[in-house]
Amino acid sequence: MIQDLLLNPTSLLARISTDPGDSEEARLQKTLLVGAVFMGIFAGTIWGILYLLIQRPLAGSIPLSYVAVSSLTLGFFAVTHRHHLLLFSHLLLILLLPILLMMVLGGLVNSSAVILWALICPLGALLFSEPRHAPRWFLAYLGLLVASGFLQPYVSNARPFSTELLTTFFVLNLGGVSTLSFILLYYFVGQKNRFLALLRIEQEKSENLLLNILPREIAAILKNEQRTIADQFDGASILFADLVGFTPLTAELPPVEMVELLNDVFSQFDALVEKYDLEKIRTIGDNYMVAAGVPRRRPDHAQAMAGMALEMSEYLRRRPSRNGKRLEFRIGINSGPVVGGVIGRKKFVYDLWGDAVNIASRMESQGVPGKIQITRETYEIIKQEFVCEPRGTVVVKGRDAMETWYLVGRQSGSIAIEGRKISEN
Repeated sequence: MIQDLLLNPTSLLARISTDPGDSEEARLQKTLLVGAVFMGIFAGTIWGILYLLIQRPLAGSIPLSYVAVSSLTLGFFAVTHRHHLLLFSHLLLILLLPILLMMVLGGLVNSSAVILWALICPLGALLFSEPRHAPRWFLAYLGLLVASGFLQPYVSNARPFSTELLTTFFVLNLGGVSTLSFILLYYFVGQKNRFLALLRIEQEKSENLLLNILPREIAAILKNEQRTIADQFDGASILFADLVGFTPLTAELPPVEMVELLNDVFSQFDALVEKYDLEKIRTIGDNYMVAAGVPRRRPDHAQAMAGMALEMSEYLRRRPSRNGKRLEFRIGINSGPVVGGVIGRKKFVYDLWGDAVNIASRMESQGVPGKIQITRETYEIIKQEFVCEPRGTVVVKGRDAMETWYLVGRQSGSIAIEGRKISEN
């Protein structure tokens, strides 16, 4: 144990002083307390021996008594782990014994300000316990300090120290209190900084997880405000994509392979969402929904969505076939006003509502495998920059027949860079 203490004292102290169920804060406080008790025992032994060497046995018996009592209470704590009893007893000893030693040595000056050791009492209460307890111990210290000034004429020492010895003890007392205080604060601040660093890492993980669920603008509102989140967007584009023949495919593939397949495809779609600065709304089974213009308004929402849809289609065409079968998706796009907001108190999601969303879903469900079907609303916005082929009219559930187009490609005079269109001269 002595070798462990020399090589890794903080680890050994933590094992001695803490319980498995302690919180990180409790572990830090208990480790600091036990460490301070060990340092107090060491200092009390040195001071007791010094006083005995200069033939002041009564003064020497006070720090040596502290060593004896501290050792007993520390052993009792090791057996019972009664942290509060160890804390209170040592705060009381540190507060009262320096006052008693000062009176034995002849007052403030003749004792070389030995009362300064009592300052460790409120400092210890601040570090080892709840901060609300520390002011009471500090007021007790100040009261005893003031009282020692009034007692000075009545406790003058008949055998004062020589000037050299008095100066030496002044240096030892000031240096001892300063050193002990610095060691405790240094360790405490170092551990607090470590905890804060770990907290920042966990906070970043939580924020990244939140950003994987919600748009960053919505996540910021949820963290800082308590209100219902619902916004009207006059111009937005919505895309739905659905894997053709998903149900038969689930019967052919083992569950793990099915999930890996969807994860591979949807991860590629996610990369395109990030490239074009769009917003993934959700995936349900083999269905993928993404929006442009929400919650970040942008005038080129339809162009950005069309660019992503073309890259999705190109990726699926390039993807190797499986057992002679190529993956095909139906893709539908519509543009128009929508409402965006957060619903739910648990497992909340950011969702979109409105006729434009419903029609976009119909464009996908009533589309053709391998094709990108768009409505007139989307066509009118992108027709100058993209090549579209008329499909004719499609009967949409709950509505009259609608005129639709297939999105085929870009006009030869325009190219896209990271989802933004530029025109060639």
